[in-house]
Amino acid sequence: MQVFFILLQTNGFLILINHIPSAVFNKPIFAVQITQHNMQYGPILIIEDDEDDKDFLFDALREIGITNRIIWLNNCIEAFELLNKTDEQTFLILCDVNLPKQTGTEFKKCIDEHPELRKKSIPFVFYSTCADQKTVDEAYTKMTVQGFFKKSNNYEEIKNHMKIITDYWMHCKHPNRL
Repeated sequence: MQVFFILLQTNGFLILINHIPSAVFNKPIFAVQITQHNMQYGPILIIEDDEDDKDFLFDALREIGITNRIIWLNNCIEAFELLNKTDEQTFLILCDVNLPKQTGTEFKKCIDEHPELRKKSIPFVFYSTCADQKTVDEAYTKMTVQGFFKKSNNYEEIKNHMKIITDYWMHCKHPNRL
């Protein structure tokens, strides 16, 4: 048995069309679910220089049911440029600390110092192997970081981290989602 799903976006709404084959109910059934498109459906920006780690994050997000577009960049310079030029409200930034060209902490400081990006209030979470006390303290005392998670080598734990992070931001009252 096959079940078909079609996702369309029109006039600010997401439309999910679910077609169940006629063999199930002796005739075709079509169900349409309409959900208003809002900020929680904005893209997730992953800034990660390790392609394997990026793939684990992408797969984990998909496996827990996150359908947001995922944008992957391997350095903070390009991420800063993207955030400056887009009008789309980013749902969440997941950023490594140790990155080429500019560290994740330097990137977050640039966001905090930029009035327009600061106004966007994009949730920013570090997801890094570098989670020593000094780095974590700096993130929370010198920046407006909303979370810091240590990368795991265990895929189930990565999925659990992504579930915790995304569930929190899906339900949290936020300046861009009131």
